[in-house]
Amino acid sequence: MSFLSSSAQSTFRPIKVVEIELSQPLPSFEGLVRYEFLQILVRLHSSPLGYLTLPLPNGKCSASTIKVAILKELNWKLIQNLTINALATGDLRKGLPIQDVVQGIYPAQPLEDYPLVTVCVCTRNRTENLQICLDTLVQLDYPNLELLVVDNAPSDDSTEKLVSSYSNVRYIQELRPGLSWARNRALKEARGEFLAYTDDDVLVDKNWVTALVKTFQQYSEAVAVTGLVAPYELEYKSQILFERHGGFGKGFEPKVFSKGKNQVVPWYLLGTGQCGTGANMAFNRHALSSMGGFNSALGAGTPTRGCEDLEIFFQVLKSGHSLVYEPAALVWHRHRQDYESLRVQLASDGVGLYSYFLHGFINYAEERWSFLLLALWWLWYGNLRHLWTSFRYPKRFPKDLIWAEFLGCFQGITAYLKSQRQTRRLAMFSDSQTYGLKPVELKKTEFLSNVTTGITTGVTKLDAVAVRTLELSQPIQSFTDVAEYDQVRIFLNWHNSPLGSVNLTHSGCPISTDQLRQAIFDGLKLKTLELNKRLSNDLQWSQVMAALSQNWPLATENIEGEIPLPQDKAVSVILATYDRPEELRRALNCLVNQISPRTTEVIVVDNHPASGLTSPVLEEFTSVHLVNEPRKGLAYARNAGIVASQGDIIVMTDDDVSMPPTWIEQLVSPFARPDVMAVTGNILPLQLETKSQRLFESYGGLGRGFEGFEVDGNWFELFPYKAVPTWTLGATANAAFRASIFHHPQIGLMDEALGPGMPSGVGEDTYLFYKVLKAGYTIVYKPQAYVWHQHRQTMGALYKQLFNYSKGHVAYHLNTWFKDGDWRGLVQVAVGLPIAHASRIYHRLRGRSTYPVHLILLEILGNINGPWGLLHSRLRVLLKGKSAPYRLPLFQRVELSASSTAGKEIKQQIKDLSLSTNIEP
Repeated sequence: MSFLSSSAQSTFRPIKVVEIELSQPLPSFEGLVRYEFLQILVRLHSSPLGYLTLPLPNGKCSASTIKVAILKELNWKLIQNLTINALATGDLRKGLPIQDVVQGIYPAQPLEDYPLVTVCVCTRNRTENLQICLDTLVQLDYPNLELLVVDNAPSDDSTEKLVSSYSNVRYIQELRPGLSWARNRALKEARGEFLAYTDDDVLVDKNWVTALVKTFQQYSEAVAVTGLVAPYELEYKSQILFERHGGFGKGFEPKVFSKGKNQVVPWYLLGTGQCGTGANMAFNRHALSSMGGFNSALGAGTPTRGCEDLEIFFQVLKSGHSLVYEPAALVWHRHRQDYESLRVQLASDGVGLYSYFLHGFINYAEERWSFLLLALWWLWYGNLRHLWTSFRYPKRFPKDLIWAEFLGCFQGITAYLKSQRQTRRLAMFSDSQTYGLKPVELKKTEFLSNVTTGITTGVTKLDAVAVRTLELSQPIQSFTDVAEYDQVRIFLNWHNSPLGSVNLTHSGCPISTDQLRQAIFDGLKLKTLELNKRLSNDLQWSQVMAALSQNWPLATENIEGEIPLPQDKAVSVILATYDRPEELRRALNCLVNQISPRTTEVIVVDNHPASGLTSPVLEEFTSVHLVNEPRKGLAYARNAGIVASQGDIIVMTDDDVSMPPTWIEQLVSPFARPDVMAVTGNILPLQLETKSQRLFESYGGLGRGFEGFEVDGNWFELFPYKAVPTWTLGATANAAFRASIFHHPQIGLMDEALGPGMPSGVGEDTYLFYKVLKAGYTIVYKPQAYVWHQHRQTMGALYKQLFNYSKGHVAYHLNTWFKDGDWRGLVQVAVGLPIAHASRIYHRLRGRSTYPVHLILLEILGNINGPWGLLHSRLRVLLKGKSAPYRLPLFQRVELSASSTAGKEIKQQIKDLSLSTNIEP
């Protein structure tokens, strides 16, 4: 579930950002009614595992709900983290028992030593932000720190006064404006072995520096380390939009970035934004000084506005060394709170990025054409593609923000040249308070001598791969004899019996035991556990998950059920019928016996009142309302019922279904979540007595399985080259909708040109699902809300049904093309369906399927008739007219007493509306 799914809603609701530590009891959250979602950063022994984004029905999220989500969504990351911790301290001779691993009895290991680390914050005239940042810096859990604040070209002494109130923070002033000048000044002033940079709008995690140092110790070839930058809050729409645009986070997996020896930097590594960001980066100080520091023509405070961090990352890679991204080195960033600041930020990102590209094109001959290729590729992938998407889905991300970044790319060309001239002028000044570093070219041997010790550089064996064996029954020792190789293949043995292998790419430095432990898990996965038992993968997985859910210390008893929908939410059940009195009678018997504490109205829409077959049945059910809709078509009938309804939730079903007494409550319960706009349930066959009924189940039936799922606007965009499979979400024989969507400008009522009773065949429900998802809302499939469906009992009825289904499928896709400009529907009709039919015929002829070929040919005939069916239906709607609009949306309703003037007016409106739709008592 993604919290971004509902940000398209007209009424903005923020997202609550929290973190939880799995070595502590899981908390519950309450009193969050103003928030739509809860975004949880899940950590284990301070190491982040991932995000959980959970809904907040009634402003609550229980500990049990969080536990279930962890075991479902973060199980693999949790197992990986627990296993690697166990490898560090466990005795492999015992084979790492599953119970010991999942109970977390092997905590993460502390550092062996604590070298001096200098932490620098560069700032300018933002004392409010800086104070919040400094309050977290002075609480860092690291014993050997030097804290610096570099005040860049300040306009007053407010920053100096603030810093003077912190006894352990040193204040430095850099008069030349520009972030790179400030960072280079810190490089001159720093005393630590490692130099870490962050920004004044950041709050650092107390373990931040510890994680940075640990990473430097694990990866001896690394001269730079970056970390996770998580959003501190998502209280404003601009902050959510920034996260949707990508944010600063680079994921929860450690990554090592390096090029091979004696190679140029490949083009895909020139986009060093994938390596991290300047808000969270650290360097070996001697290495950074040897590279010449930051390029003063790039960065905030100059015409280029940024990307000095990307350029220094490139320098690290070009020098032949590694940059490591370690998510455990965590900081929290306070995103821009207002829309205009976000627009300026994205524009600056475009200016800075293409300034960096131009700098690389001009100054690095070996990578020149790679920089040009990357600039052209990013212009398409990062800008034009997003711009096109914003036109297709205008509510998902504002076009003006994408335009701002796009235009900034072209400004970057002139901005870089202007900044270069400005830098040359500033470099002429050299006094006790300013310091400039000139970039220098370094040979790798010189660079190595500055940053590593005890490593002998020799002739690299190009394309050669070192082969080593790691015996897991013995203590793990680092590999120090692989300096001549770029790659190492490690065979993993258990008592001399090979279990698997893994390839490691490195830069000629020793491979530490920490790297080897990660490699063991990467190579063996679950086989790392219970080595002495040699269990199968399936058995190991089942045992691990059982241990996690039953013996994990965080397990809670009395798992809470789903939070119910408040009882004051009324339900309207709409049942459309066409001359099937016996089926209708059976369905109504089920409906009037529903067990529900809420106000529930049942509306039967007679789609053929002239026959007189439906009215006598309604006389047996005095509490049921009757609406006459003479215009033939299921969408017409359902729209008439929607217009006449008064419920907050509108439930739809058919006259050929029956349902258990708890059906309504099961179906409507997910609406306790404000992001949910539609819920579908399972549709089971009432009987399989005839051949036609069995063949319909072979065709696919109406059920969608026994596992629940949900989809949203993000899922809608996961299919860039094929149609969104909304037909897999369920059907309106068993569906419920929040009433307000039928007044939504992007959704509205059902499309009368689609559906049974029209020449188009079917498709009215799938198109309604399509519009709900396109608007960015959530649809939940809940199999516990099931009904029984009476399948067609004769072959003739089945032929007609399949023919209409096939027509409707094509009509639906063409409809999304004509009305929504979604060319994916056209691709499905022209390419997807022919391939699918050919594959089904092939499998039938090869004996891999029992579905008859003549039914496939019937479906093909239906597909061919789809375009004509849609055209015929459109003409019929033009002649018969559209349904009356739904004028009483949920968000405009008010609860008024019957005696009040406003209450009488609303009741009169309902009465007038009922008369216009032929409601009979």
